[in-house]
Amino acid sequence: MKVFKEEQRFTQTWLIVLLAFSIIVPIAIIVKEYFKENTKMTTNEFVLTLAGILISVLFIFLFKLTTRIDEKGIHYQFFPFHFSMRLIAWNEISKAGIRTYFPISEFGGWGLKGGFFFNKGRGKAINVSGDIGIQLVLKNGEKLLIGTQKKEEVNRVLETYKNKLT
Repeated sequence: MKVFKEEQRFTQTWLIVLLAFSIIVPIAIIVKEYFKENTKMTTNEFVLTLAGILISVLFIFLFKLTTRIDEKGIHYQFFPFHFSMRLIAWNEISKAGIRTYFPISEFGGWGLKGGFFFNKGRGKAINVSGDIGIQLVLKNGEKLLIGTQKKEEVNRVLETYKNKLT
């Protein structure tokens, strides 16, 4: 029995730099207002506002994509949107393979994408970084792409369970 496991988080350098720069202006405005001579901002408001800004930016680092492939099927969880692993059983899948995709043009970026308004025809994507994914086509016609950073490992495990796709 082969098992594939992967956990991914939003830890890209460009994202960290973008988030850091995006909080500089709001923090500067809050600090400037607080230290004005005739400010109406209390210390509690100042601290709570700064905490709110920092917590909202740091919230993105809680996001985690967990993928597991085993004899039962393909399990995935994108916390905090999914609180438990979701299973797609092998008998629900008509095709499974690795492919390169264009995150921005195909799905509008990274995260939990598709299915509602944007790109309905391409299906859903759950990804954190990169441009490699496990493309699933389900027997009910739905498509799901799960991002991965471990292309070779996924290929080997999918090859192992290829006989389970009917």
